[in-house]
Amino acid sequence: MHDNTIINQVRHQLVDLSHQNKVPHLACALSCVDILYALYFHAMKIKPSEPNHAQRDRFLLGKGHAVAALYCMLAQRDFFSPDDVYSLGQDGSAFEEHPGVNSPPGVDNISGSLGHALGLATGMAKASKIKGTKEHFYALVGDGELNEGTNWEAAMFAPAHRLDNVTLIVDFNKLQGTGRSCEIMQLDDLAEKWRAFGWNTLEIDGHDVEQLKAALSSDSSVAGKPKAIVAHTVKGAGISFMQDDNNWHYRIPTLEEVELSAKELGLR
Repeated sequence: MHDNTIINQVRHQLVDLSHQNKVPHLACALSCVDILYALYFHAMKIKPSEPNHAQRDRFLLGKGHAVAALYCMLAQRDFFSPDDVYSLGQDGSAFEEHPGVNSPPGVDNISGSLGHALGLATGMAKASKIKGTKEHFYALVGDGELNEGTNWEAAMFAPAHRLDNVTLIVDFNKLQGTGRSCEIMQLDDLAEKWRAFGWNTLEIDGHDVEQLKAALSSDSSVAGKPKAIVAHTVKGAGISFMQDDNNWHYRIPTLEEVELSAKELGLR
């Protein structure tokens, strides 16, 4: 299946899920779909038939409120059926609005609170180095999540311990729940910040799958250095009337908006 077909199917399912299950955080889920696609269909060594395989790469989701995008992508990757995801947010469902202790196969961390994914990734990567195993650890965080100081402890830890088995991806969509990210906390120049901490830092278009593939490949790695990818994205990406509109952090789409989204995505 072509890249864009899978990506558009995931975007459509996210809009439909938000409408049917009355689940918010749609726009921040839409901004990371291309990143998740590049990870799960190109970069990561995983076995959907053995989701707990010991030597698999690990993905640590920081922005847990966007977990619906992860669920939908895991379904596309055959960890479970896309139909299973329609229990999202319902009582007793493994598909919680923030990933919890009973998460479905393929979800490697709990992330109700922000700011912990990068610390988890660096700790796990250090353990892997000690054991001499070959897993790689990918952490996806939101730009607003970088307000949390634990990220910057991990930012100092990883280069000091030469953790070249860690890749951070920042979903830099420029918005968080209450406003523009760079007006709430001083993030600019974000790429230079990571370079100053000693990370091999790349700055890309987070909706360009080819750029994502190249940035995530081993060809762009530097021995002894963790990698940081600052992925410039748009909140609500893929749906014209949702793009860069922070109301869609909380708004639920109507049936008419679901249909309009499907048409824009070429699925009607």
